[in-house]
Amino acid sequence: MKRIMIAGTGSGSGKTTVTCAILQALKNRGLMPVSFKCGPDYIDPMFHSEILGTDSFNLDSFFCGRDMIMQLLDKHGKNADISLIEGVMGYYDGGGGSAYEIAQMTETNVILVIDCKGMSESIGAIMKGFLTFKQKNNVIGFIFNKLPLRLISLAEGLCRELNTEFFGIMPQSDFVFESRRLGLVTPDEISDIKRKMENLGILAEENIFIDKLLRFSDTPLPDYSYFEISPLFYDNKPRIAIAHDEAFCFIYKDNIALLKKLGCTIEFFSPIHDSQLPADICGLILYGGYPEHYLAQLSSNKTMIESIKKAINCKIPTIAECGGFMYLHENIIDESGKKYPFAGVIQGTVFKKNKLTRFGYVNLLAENNSLLFKKSDNIAAHEFHYYDSENNGSDLTAIKPDGRNWKCGHCSEFMYAGFPHIFFYTNMQIAERFARACGRFGGLKNE
Repeated sequence: MKRIMIAGTGSGSGKTTVTCAILQALKNRGLMPVSFKCGPDYIDPMFHSEILGTDSFNLDSFFCGRDMIMQLLDKHGKNADISLIEGVMGYYDGGGGSAYEIAQMTETNVILVIDCKGMSESIGAIMKGFLTFKQKNNVIGFIFNKLPLRLISLAEGLCRELNTEFFGIMPQSDFVFESRRLGLVTPDEISDIKRKMENLGILAEENIFIDKLLRFSDTPLPDYSYFEISPLFYDNKPRIAIAHDEAFCFIYKDNIALLKKLGCTIEFFSPIHDSQLPADICGLILYGGYPEHYLAQLSSNKTMIESIKKAINCKIPTIAECGGFMYLHENIIDESGKKYPFAGVIQGTVFKKNKLTRFGYVNLLAENNSLLFKKSDNIAAHEFHYYDSENNGSDLTAIKPDGRNWKCGHCSEFMYAGFPHIFFYTNMQIAERFARACGRFGGLKNE
């Protein structure tokens, strides 16, 4: 199985630009790559998907153990010409959820991207540090981002001196991945995205040694234990409505795929553009995204708000994460202080804070039995948001790796609502419980 990781020396090093450029170059050659993102990020895979026209996937070693990571990599990559894995933050950053951890688990060769702006010989110090910091580290070479052409011979010499591979450069271009507080802006917000990606692909073909990259990607896939997933439903399948539009776009594709594997049917809808929920649904999922940027449109769509409120009042099995959790409150206050009315399923108001709130990985300890959890379940999750709630809930205890903890989550027999995001492959029983509850709501029997 051909696979390679493009990692960075730090956040902002250019690994997303380089990854997208290589993906576009591979596609221009007529190859069929598949892409992955290390860690919990939602937005980078959107850019991968914009190029490939197919889904991109997450590999997160905080959420999953080695065997499940291997199964997801194998499942999505086995029919591709090459799997391209983008790292997260700096290569070694993130502890148990780092790109380094994924590379070790999957025995994948790694090419590091260095942002060379404002440097010359100091580039060598960074290279040597990353090559010697940990052994074994899987780093086989470097791509030099924003390297002036006059310094190419210097970079090649440093690679020879340090006994590592030179994979080329990525010159400065007029395309910049703009950022906002929750990460990059989404592809839909960038004008002329297709042309800009094509230009990146041309730059990669001209400046990155693609053939050499392909040679170093050809390594055996290590053995792993396979987890069998059996359908719960066959002919009569519960229909689950999932919010998906500009405001609600933080969706793990593997979560959707697992629900389908369990025998559910997925129906996407837009809380911005549609007037009501799809008919005859047995379950509802409101994932996260950027609802704060669309408050006027969302709040003014009264028929959709009433449709969602009515469904939840009828105890339809519901998952509402982060942005979806915000939507269920009585009100959301924007940055200027303007208040917008929303569903009122959760009492209280959501408001803006000046910094990230409860940011990062957590383990969720369940205080009682509910739709998704059994009492004392310990589930890996993550939070990433600038808004907060007057009523975060108290049915879960969120515990940080350093021991800090707090109460969160509204959990009942028919609903999970809270800021933490959940990846179903962390514990597949979560998806099974949700699917079964949807089936019961629709009067369907497991088969």
